[in-house]
Amino acid sequence: MAEPQDKFPSRAPASGVAGRELPHSLEAEEYLLSCCFIDGTDTVARCLEDKLAPKAFFSPANQIIYEKLLDLYQRNLPIDTAIVAEELKAGGQLDTIGGYAYLAQVSSRIPTTAQAVYFIERVRDLHILREIIRAAGGIVEDSFQLDGGSVEEFVDRVEKEMFAVTQHRVDDSARHMKEPTREAFKVIDKMLHHRGELTGVPSGFKDLDQLTFGFQRQEMIILAARPSMGKTSLALNIAEAAAMPKKGAPAAVLVFSLEMSAAQLALRMLCSRARVNMKQLREGFVKQNGEEMRALLAVADEFSKSGIYIDDSSALTIMQLRAKARRIHARHNLGFIIVDYLQLLSPTDPKVPREQQVAEASRGLKALAKELNVPVLVLSQLNRSSEKENRTPKLADLRESGSIEQDADVVLMLARPKDADEKFQVAADSAELIVAKQRNGPVGELKLTFLRDITRFENFTP
Repeated sequence: MAEPQDKFPSRAPASGVAGRELPHSLEAEEYLLSCCFIDGTDTVARCLEDKLAPKAFFSPANQIIYEKLLDLYQRNLPIDTAIVAEELKAGGQLDTIGGYAYLAQVSSRIPTTAQAVYFIERVRDLHILREIIRAAGGIVEDSFQLDGGSVEEFVDRVEKEMFAVTQHRVDDSARHMKEPTREAFKVIDKMLHHRGELTGVPSGFKDLDQLTFGFQRQEMIILAARPSMGKTSLALNIAEAAAMPKKGAPAAVLVFSLEMSAAQLALRMLCSRARVNMKQLREGFVKQNGEEMRALLAVADEFSKSGIYIDDSSALTIMQLRAKARRIHARHNLGFIIVDYLQLLSPTDPKVPREQQVAEASRGLKALAKELNVPVLVLSQLNRSSEKENRTPKLADLRESGSIEQDADVVLMLARPKDADEKFQVAADSAELIVAKQRNGPVGELKLTFLRDITRFENFTP
């Protein structure tokens, strides 16, 4: 797509300095608004992260539209052309922007949000230039009128004015050491006074929790395995332990299932917790008024009261996934997020190499963990090397991108014993979970018991 040309329609004010028009690009503004309409909330969230205010738009009409988009986002309402039009009409602003025709034109300017970041920066940079020009113009006039006054005071005032223009250009993310030190000592105090207690979200597996002390906030945890090794089953068992722990406070858990439907996951979780054989259930061998049915009903009641949320949208991009997570977090204060699985996320730009696509998704999920201050468990595929070489999986086997290994704080690898024919099979009673990387703790191997009939992992018992 060609770079937007700067245009000056009559709708926009164009007063400048010495008869020259102020820098602006109405096409960039319209393209950015179109991105906001396309993906619903993610571009709006990005605009807020970059502190893009309505006054950054040169066109008054675009200012009004953007202001309404921010309003809808804050109220958790859908961002849709019809809703924006109705809201503007109710406020008497629809005719001001040029009617529904202009709104429809703006909302359909481009077909993709691939260049949203570029347009955010473009609109923001042009706004900064306009503010600098306005401030500089005032400084020039004041300089001519300064007669006998203190030059030092004038220079100080000029510096303050220019700083006020540029201070929002970058995020104020640096924190004095005092604050993170205080947070670290809270963790230390908990370790000393509550020896042995978990400091993070429990996994439900004693040996794993002893190594990790639970999944910690802002961490990205990778759970990797070959297909049909039980990644999803293990992740669902962890989700259950986090949302319904035997002791401690429950966490609200969000599961992104890009492979299975929400109904399929619910069925698997019901049978697993109720300890009902899913194969017998499918074949109709479970009695309607029997003990197994009563167990299913009791578990269904538990799940209906739990804080587990499942999003089974397919073909999600990392930007869309982050937008959905932000929105649900704002409503339910999430404590844990699970993504099943990394390689199924759709690329933002399909033209870039696959390795870059996976790297973008990996970086985005790590950023999500830090942004929402929650642990994010990400399922991932392993390549075939461990099978071909008849060995235990290692970090280098993570599929399609080395950035997964770099971004992850913890890497877990699930493996099963092999049979006499040297082929991976579903083990009836055991599995190996390898802690291959832990940024803030030890690594090691541990065993789990796998109950094949109910697709459930439990603490290992010899």
